[in-house]
Amino acid sequence: MYGCKDCGRRFNNKRRQKPKLIKKLWFLYVFGKQTLRELSNTYKKDIRTIKALFATITLPPKKHNPRPIHMTVDATYFGKRKEGKSWCVVIVRDPYSKENIWWKFVNRETTSVYVEMRKDLEFLGYTILSVTGDGFGGIKQAFYGIPYQMCHVHMERIVKRQITDNPKLEANRVLRAIIKTLGKTDRYTFVSRLNEFIALYKDFLAERTINLETGKKVFTHRATRSALKSIKHFLPHLFTYENDIQIPRTTNSPEGHFRHIKRIVNVHCGLSRSQKEKVLETILLVGTTAPSDKDLRELF
Repeated sequence: MYGCKDCGRRFNNKRRQKPKLIKKLWFLYVFGKQTLRELSNTYKKDIRTIKALFATITLPPKKHNPRPIHMTVDATYFGKRKEGKSWCVVIVRDPYSKENIWWKFVNRETTSVYVEMRKDLEFLGYTILSVTGDGFGGIKQAFYGIPYQMCHVHMERIVKRQITDNPKLEANRVLRAIIKTLGKTDRYTFVSRLNEFIALYKDFLAERTINLETGKKVFTHRATRSALKSIKHFLPHLFTYENDIQIPRTTNSPEGHFRHIKRIVNVHCGLSRSQKEKVLETILLVGTTAPSDKDLRELF
């Protein structure tokens, strides 16, 4: 309410109150994990009215602070990939400031997305000191000439998929033990252990079996060979951080961020892609799923 000095009348300034209410409802919806029904009951507004209010929200552009950065990059998918209805968000995150620097919503992760990412960041004035990623080939290709660190956690996962987390064969147990030391040792020690493994299990790795369907000889322990091949492939990028201790060894920062984001998104069932993108954009702009009052004030 406000008054007129001349006539003494008082007016209810709904135009001032409405934007505040919309922002409050939106923040509760996104960060407070309040459903539309809960907001409707609390604020005595029809769900359709709340949806209409949310549709009027225009998010501000990302504010940039160009600087030298050690980047972590990652992508996470939404929707059902087997049905061809999936899409993803690709992000750049500064693990030290916990800031999402750049992101884009796309149907799938491609080399061209990372090429665009690099061009945009360099145009904005960022100096890319290093890139830590999950092993997707397009990352190395797009950031050619920039130090690339293969995520240790993803390297372990690749090996685990091939020889399982509880291997039965002795050679696989030894290889699993070696890969688990990845984040606790240096390049020289790791390579020495890997070479010792190859020498010790040379005959095992070379063993062949006749394929009963084709009659041709094939390698008996293909899973072990595949795991070893993956390690050799990424070996040149597993210890890039030894040249600069500021280079992140893992993509834990964006991965952890994604986990928190998905918990929020999963609360709100039935969102269309555009609605879901608006929720994600809000979180990505703030950089956290648990923002302070100051963070929220700065958003708008």
